[in-house]
Amino acid sequence: MKIDEVRRHVTTPLTAPAFAPVVPRFTNREYLNIVYRTDAATLRAVVPEPLQVEEPLVRFEVMKMGDVSGYGPYTESGQAIEVSFDGERGEYLHAMYLDNFPATASGREVSAYPKTAGSPSLYVDNGVLVGTLDYGTLRVATATMGYKHHELDAREAERQITVPTFMLKTIPGYDGAPRVQELVRTEITDVVVKEAYTGPARLQLFQHVLAPLADLPVLEVVSASHILTDLTLAPVKPVFDYLKGVQS
Repeated sequence: MKIDEVRRHVTTPLTAPAFAPVVPRFTNREYLNIVYRTDAATLRAVVPEPLQVEEPLVRFEVMKMGDVSGYGPYTESGQAIEVSFDGERGEYLHAMYLDNFPATASGREVSAYPKTAGSPSLYVDNGVLVGTLDYGTLRVATATMGYKHHELDAREAERQITVPTFMLKTIPGYDGAPRVQELVRTEITDVVVKEAYTGPARLQLFQHVLAPLADLPVLEVVSASHILTDLTLAPVKPVFDYLKGVQS
């Protein structure tokens, strides 16, 4: 394989890439979102500067991807923390767990999504929307919400899922020190909200050393939403370089 041919590849193995070189379109992405209040000091200890925490709010999410170009259906779960950067309010993606390796690899390599392996699920059980997350054989999160109790305004639903998203991109060098370490920003675009609901909800988090969601304890459930949508993820852009100590 010629050098210029190697340069056209974005991932390895060269003859069987870990993920397709496509910009995925998400069709029928179904969200269960539960926003909860947690301990402010604990939250500030895990959010990297220069991001700022104003309200100690965390969004636990389970997303069932109905169809994704390049990856197919899969399910994802994680925590997003309400933050601000340079006067702009958004969310910091703290951790994401999913059951699809190509989506995990591309999310980490091409972008900066903090993705790792997990077994999330989203389903309806006896009038309740249920979202769970298992790590290995152990349950680490269980969320329940009344199924389609109250319609949610489509504009509010779109606002909830299109806030700016911040992530930490770290790539180690061969000496073990960071070769790239940047704060990056992205957002969701081309949104079509098909259904949106709100209702009563509960969230339980269980202690696990490798999936420490419970380190951000649930003190109060603030809101919940159930949203069905089509969308596209915008490319990431660096906004702060930790190795240079300057904004991009």
